[in-house]
Amino acid sequence: MRKAFPGVVALDGVDFDLRPGEVHVLLGENGAGKSTLIKTLSGAHRPDAGTIEVDGEPVEIRSAEDAARLGIATIYQEFNLVPELTVAENLFLGRPPRRFGLVDRRRMDADAAALLERVGVDARPGQRMGDLGIARAQMVEIARALSLDARVLIMDEPTAVLTTGEVDRLFEIVAGLRDQGVAVVFITHHLEEIPRIGDRVTVLRDGASVGEVPAGTPEDELVRLMVGRSIEQQYPRERTEPGDVLLDVRDLGRAGVFDGVSFQVRAGEVVGLAGLVGAGRTEVARAVFGADPYDTGTVTVAGTRLRGGDVAAALGAGLGLVPEDRKGQGLVLGADVRENLGLVTLGRATRAGLVDRKGQEERAAGMAERLNVRMSGLRQEAGTLSGGNQQKVVIGKWLLAGARVLVLDEPTRGVDVGAKVEIYRLVNDLTASGHAVLMISSDLPEVLGMSDRVLVMARGRLAGELAAGEATQDSVMALAVTGGSDAVKGS
Repeated sequence: MRKAFPGVVALDGVDFDLRPGEVHVLLGENGAGKSTLIKTLSGAHRPDAGTIEVDGEPVEIRSAEDAARLGIATIYQEFNLVPELTVAENLFLGRPPRRFGLVDRRRMDADAAALLERVGVDARPGQRMGDLGIARAQMVEIARALSLDARVLIMDEPTAVLTTGEVDRLFEIVAGLRDQGVAVVFITHHLEEIPRIGDRVTVLRDGASVGEVPAGTPEDELVRLMVGRSIEQQYPRERTEPGDVLLDVRDLGRAGVFDGVSFQVRAGEVVGLAGLVGAGRTEVARAVFGADPYDTGTVTVAGTRLRGGDVAAALGAGLGLVPEDRKGQGLVLGADVRENLGLVTLGRATRAGLVDRKGQEERAAGMAERLNVRMSGLRQEAGTLSGGNQQKVVIGKWLLAGARVLVLDEPTRGVDVGAKVEIYRLVNDLTASGHAVLMISSDLPEVLGMSDRVLVMARGRLAGELAAGEATQDSVMALAVTGGSDAVKGS
């Protein structure tokens, strides 16, 4: 398979095969060609050269409809859901059950309820899709794919937003499909998942297939195949002596979501915020930044008390938020790298209604070079960058804005191991220069490896605080699960 885009060869003679009743893991860094390969199999891209065979017969896949007719279903990392429709309407989008020519809503809701129960997601068929969080939306995507009775199921980073329990449930579903003869393509950056769910692994690097190995291959060898070198230290945290308090949150509360949340983050410090999905971590982060309102409490940045719900005040005080949904909330995907890097500083670069475009471009070029953003140039659309490079752009716009306190919500979600280390080293650079970092992550080893202190949330309250030396997976999970009987329910 070969596929080229302007300025880049995405696939360069890739060979890949899939057998009934197996889980074939597709592994590689962001930009290695994984997404392009699965998009050629699902009809989103047409290959420039090469062949696709199903049951030994050549086929052409020109559209998603062609893929569906061949029994190929794809769950993309970017959700294909309509926020304003109900969960049931999303599950059967374009193919609702009908009765006498009209949509049979009773049957649709009943079928939807059965699918939701099958994947173990806590959602109602009539619930508005936009009211679900990312984790539950992911499970709805999986439920929709299961409803198609596909022979081939392609799953792009399906566990990126799931808790440990949800991952276990997903793996049970995948194992059941494998036992039924379904062929599964499974893309993941979590190497520890591969021996649990995979049978074979194909590794891509720079658009080419560089090896096929058993799923039990040691992680060190997988990393070497992916990046062409070994990564000696997965979490290279360089600790510094904490300085003055830069972020001070006191008794923050929002009815039914979180309550009595208090913590501080000092200059030169990384404070991790852990907890299960639904514990209220993201909601607290958005309230601190002013993106969402809160009912009680105070937020102070570098001695300046912020008004609630005032993003402009947060920006002015030196607070930046890298959101968990970088594509939906952190980037303008159709704009180029230069424009995205200058989003936050656009106002201050404007005089008499005119933007200092030359200055903006020079600053963007300097930041892109500093962060080692891999791109064809500043005019490349942000939506065409790999996940790791997109994340660098989101962080870079806050650095250009002079943010002293950065809230990183799931900073390495969907990012390969090589790019993760680059982001971790960037965090080290920030704290070494006196920045304060609040890091929210569902990846517990990441929290433990990069945090100087760990705060644990459970059901809308802070359940406890652990120093780096005493924080373990067991101690964090114990607090996350048994957070206290008086906790409020997070969303």
